[in-house]
Amino acid sequence: MKRLKILLLLSLILLLISGCSKKVRQEEKGAEALPPEKTEGKAVERGEPSRNKGKVLHMYTALDTNESIIYIPAFEKETGIDVKWVRLSGGEVLARVRNEKNNPQVGMWFGGSSPDFIAAKEEGLLAPYKPKVNFPFPKGTIDPENYWTGFYFGGIGFASNTEILKRRNLSPPTSWSDLIKPEFKGEIGISYAYTSGTAFTILATLVQLMGEEAAFKYIKKLDRNIHHYNKSGSACVTQVGLGEIGVGIAFSHDILKKGPSKGYPVVLTFPQEGTGYEIGAMALVQGGPDHEQAKKFIDWALSVKAQNLMKEWFRIPLNPRAEVVKGAVTAKEMNLIDFDAVKAGREKRGLIERWREITRQ
Repeated sequence: MKRLKILLLLSLILLLISGCSKKVRQEEKGAEALPPEKTEGKAVERGEPSRNKGKVLHMYTALDTNESIIYIPAFEKETGIDVKWVRLSGGEVLARVRNEKNNPQVGMWFGGSSPDFIAAKEEGLLAPYKPKVNFPFPKGTIDPENYWTGFYFGGIGFASNTEILKRRNLSPPTSWSDLIKPEFKGEIGISYAYTSGTAFTILATLVQLMGEEAAFKYIKKLDRNIHHYNKSGSACVTQVGLGEIGVGIAFSHDILKKGPSKGYPVVLTFPQEGTGYEIGAMALVQGGPDHEQAKKFIDWALSVKAQNLMKEWFRIPLNPRAEVVKGAVTAKEMNLIDFDAVKAGREKRGLIERWREITRQ
């Protein structure tokens, strides 16, 4: 009888161990199938299981989430490298990289206006890399010491909801001065200059176009007509399309992609006095992991194959052999100011501090 009890006890223990093991395997399987995490509302993409063990790239991107999923999976498919990424606005990426300076969490920063990268270089946050390409970079589209590399061009424009403006008997704005007219009070959307590379490009454009004192007098008047501010530079375009506001100030590619191509009653115009522009950039993060994979991503992002993917977002590629989608607006079609990205990047902290004082944002 005693021996039978021992055998029954051993059987029970084995059953429990088997059950626990099965439960652990189920939990592990469930973990692989978890949806994208959320970090302060930003998606962290898990990606497919790596086909090359250890080949992982950790990245911050300032591109729209819906645009990022055009490029990143294409890179993963072509190279077998898994990309773990977090989407933040340009100013937020700069702040995150700055805060993580002593313990970098990513190997590279993909997308965002070059002044943010110039500011990051000044603070020692980037590492140099000379990309392997077979074309010359136009002046101002790559750092002279290879701390950042441009991969697209985009100009600042105005997005207008034609139905809203028609009801208010207004025409789409075609000058900076139009935006401060009383008729546009409560109809304009823009982003915070400290979170958005788009908004900072707008701020730096006004300063370089008008002079700093005149620009901040203008910003004070513009602030009276702002309906609300956004964290993301392209958010106002969607809000214009949905009829929440009449006018948004953003990059032309975002306006075209999120406005008329979506079927919204949105038109694109440019300020006749002149407009600023961005060179969208990418860079290695100083001291970050995965630099081998990050260098491959930079080279890939400049290839004709990758640059052709930008047609889906109306961007203007820097590779001269890449295609430009019909309807996209090139530099030759805009009245561009002589925008000094280096000056903008070096003056960023001071300009943003003054902008916050004026707007109380």
